[in-house]
Amino acid sequence: MPSMPELLVILVIGLLIFGRRLPEVGRSIGRSIVEFKKGVKGIEDDVDTQTHAPATPQISDNSLGRNDSSSVQDAMGKVMPESDAAPPSQNG
Repeated sequence: MPSMPELLVILVIGLLIFGRRLPEVGRSIGRSIVEFKKGVKGIEDDVDTQTHAPATPQISDNSLGRNDSSSVQDAMGKVMPESDAAPPSQNG
């Protein structure tokens, strides 16, 4: 870890090298920070809207045109009539 005199020497050298461009560098760093904060805020907003989004509505049987399971059983009875014959045996 550099001590205080070493940090001052590094600071003076930095000022000598970047002296004239320092305001420009500061502005670009400031713009970068603002853009970064906007990006983070946008991500936070997206997460909040997804977290607090309403759940998908439940679809009732009536809204699909179905009244109850008995109508399905009635329809199945018309398609597949019950027979008195035993089901075919499976020989393995």
